[in-house]
Amino acid sequence: MPRLIFVFVLKLALLCGLSAYAQDANPVAPDRSATGGAQTLEDILARQRGEALDDSFRSDATGNPEIAAGIDQQLGTLGGQSDPELWRALRYNSADIRVSAGGDVATVLVQDGGMNWLSFRAGPLRQYGGWLLLGTIAALAVFFLLRGRVRVDAEKTGRTVTRFAFVERMTHWTLAGSFILLGLTGLLTLFGRVAIQPYLGKDVNSVLLIGSKWIHNSVSWAFMLALILVFVMWVAHNIPNKLDLVWIKQFGGIIGKKHPPAKKFNAGQKVIFWSVILFGASISVSGLSLLFPFELPLFAKTFALLNDTGIPQWLGYGVLPTELAPQEEMQLAQLWHAIVAFVLMAIIIAHIYIGTLGMEGAYDAMGSGEVDEAWAHQHHSIWLEEVQEKERAKAENTGATPAE
Repeated sequence: MPRLIFVFVLKLALLCGLSAYAQDANPVAPDRSATGGAQTLEDILARQRGEALDDSFRSDATGNPEIAAGIDQQLGTLGGQSDPELWRALRYNSADIRVSAGGDVATVLVQDGGMNWLSFRAGPLRQYGGWLLLGTIAALAVFFLLRGRVRVDAEKTGRTVTRFAFVERMTHWTLAGSFILLGLTGLLTLFGRVAIQPYLGKDVNSVLLIGSKWIHNSVSWAFMLALILVFVMWVAHNIPNKLDLVWIKQFGGIIGKKHPPAKKFNAGQKVIFWSVILFGASISVSGLSLLFPFELPLFAKTFALLNDTGIPQWLGYGVLPTELAPQEEMQLAQLWHAIVAFVLMAIIIAHIYIGTLGMEGAYDAMGSGEVDEAWAHQHHSIWLEEVQEKERAKAENTGATPAE
């Protein structure tokens, strides 16, 4: 499952406007003799189909770069011949641009990647992301109809054991609440123009998006802090062990009636934990890049590392670009941020289902923090024995009578 998720996320990320880099590096050049070397209709159609195209016949046709770059020193234009050359130089970032402020960002005046970003965001990102969430909800609904709620098999004892302390529950709810707010505001930002504006108007959509942006940027800090605290508190309990194989083999007792033994966290909870930590960390890093634009470029160096591993070539994407404009870095950061967020939202929807409707007594663990011993014995028998053993040892030291 982790490998499938990794491949799924990586494939989506590599589709983010990188098709021009991912195709065959040596495409067959069409015959341009009829146009004197200028682009042909076939060139235009090939670009529209997303095919690789050797456009050096345009990118190199910038004439005299000194003349093209010095057009601002003329009292008038340099004539029709100079205009195409100047714009080609600007488009392919070969013009000698001098700016007084703004650094490398301000020197990029024309950037084709913006259209790829916009097309992917308005198309595959919305489409596949939306279907992922709806499909997850639909699958859980079908599962509930077929399996029903996982009940506590034994009669409740009336005796409870502390499952999570107050600080653990507070940290969990801070992480959960902030992620829900981030998810909702992110969805509003992505789908507002197509799901809200046509029905409530531009003014309402504008207010919602402005508010969403403020909430998203502010709440993100609570999410990152809670993520660190959750990792510190629970990482020791989420190290995989042999018991996890037994739990996976029996599917945690969700299918069937046999409930495998488990410590404080079973294999399913460990999958949720590491998904939240790894995907949450990735979302946080890309989010920081977006919070501080152009200050934290991520993808050029990452692509270089991936090229060294051979993973892109193994997946059929060729060599990834290692030189990206600052704007491309931000576009890829935004798309990666959204893609990973969609995957984590689907996982959290399943987690919410299990913790509420799917399993009797599960919510008590994070609600009051107290669970009935019958529930604890059914789902975390080894952990319950450890807790009871500690209580007996403590009672013996104090001379008190331990509870039976």
